[in-house]
Amino acid sequence: MITHKNISLFFIFLLLLLLLLKLYIAIDFWWFAIIVSVWFVFNLIGSSLISSNYHVKAFCNNPSETEKKITLTFDDGPSPYTLEVLDLLKKYNTKATFFCIGKNIEVYPEIVKQIIAEGHLVGNHSYSHSPFFDFYNAKKITEEIQQTDTLLEKFTSKKINFFRPPYGVTTPSIRRALKITGHKVIGWNIRSLDGGTKNQNLIFNRIIKRISPGGIVLLHDTASHSVLVLEQFLQFLQNQNYQVVSVEELLNLKAYED
Repeated sequence: MITHKNISLFFIFLLLLLLLLKLYIAIDFWWFAIIVSVWFVFNLIGSSLISSNYHVKAFCNNPSETEKKITLTFDDGPSPYTLEVLDLLKKYNTKATFFCIGKNIEVYPEIVKQIIAEGHLVGNHSYSHSPFFDFYNAKKITEEIQQTDTLLEKFTSKKINFFRPPYGVTTPSIRRALKITGHKVIGWNIRSLDGGTKNQNLIFNRIIKRISPGGIVLLHDTASHSVLVLEQFLQFLQNQNYQVVSVEELLNLKAYED
């Protein structure tokens, strides 16, 4: 299994082997530079792909699911657009999971209350969602996760179990923080990219090309184009006889604990 620990041990072994060989034969410095560079690339790719399980175990889909069942997840809210998302989910009798940012919960607490009242699940998406989150140490990451948990648990009255790291990036510091907090990492295998483009056709076509049983779809509840794509997508699922189930049902994991 390709993990941060295994890859690090392998490249450390290579470097030590080169150092040993250098005692007997002339080895150019560039061989060391090449090994370190390849090591860096492995770390970069592994950290960037949440499905790689490079640093932490992430639940990104249910590959054993054979029925037409998927789950919907929304990141970066709550926001005013979350209300439009909730209206559409109610219209199509669909439940979803919202990964909320702590600072947004403080601004829109009533929306979080409505999310839960309408039968949806909530998860932790950090407090700040800072672009520098990946560079935080374990202590600061733990504080952010716990701060957001405290905000969410005012509405759930139960411990939050699900965490989704900002941008889907994982690091050794995040791994160490999660050992303290005990959260399960929920990823995805169908990324809409609606956070990077407003082209509705591109977003919609990207999603439907990747739909398969057991999938987890990532959308955002923070922009009007995402809401418009959501309605198209819900209509598509209805026409294709797909059933949208909760993350709990799809993965057999609990979103909350007493």
